Amino acid sequence: MTTVPPAALSRDPGMQPERTALAWSRTGLAIAVNAVLVLRDGLSSSQPALSTAGVALFVLAAVAVAHGAVRRRQLDARREIIPPSPVAMLGVAATVLLAAVAGIASILIEATR
Repeated sequence: MTTVPPAALSRDPGMQPERTALAWSRTGLAIAVNAVLVLRDGLSSSQPALSTAGVALFVLAAVAVAHGAVRRRQLDARREIIPPSPVAMLGVAATVLLAAVAGIASILIEATR
């Protein structure tokens, strides 16, 4: 019977916490850029639904950046593999869907003017 040395059981996270935090920051920035575009178009075309979507996207961008900071601390503090939260993944998917729908609505509203 072979035994696994204790060093092999612990995980070396390397740069994973930093990469994870950067990925969440980039996601938050991308959502914020979409929020600016949707909010600008909503305000210039007097469309309250687009303006509301822009504000919601800003809030969700802040949530994405905050979640990235929390996730980095989780990865820094522990050595075992920590899977991402399914709730966070579902939230990101819903946010991307909202941004896509708001962007398409913005384009369609611009085209009808």
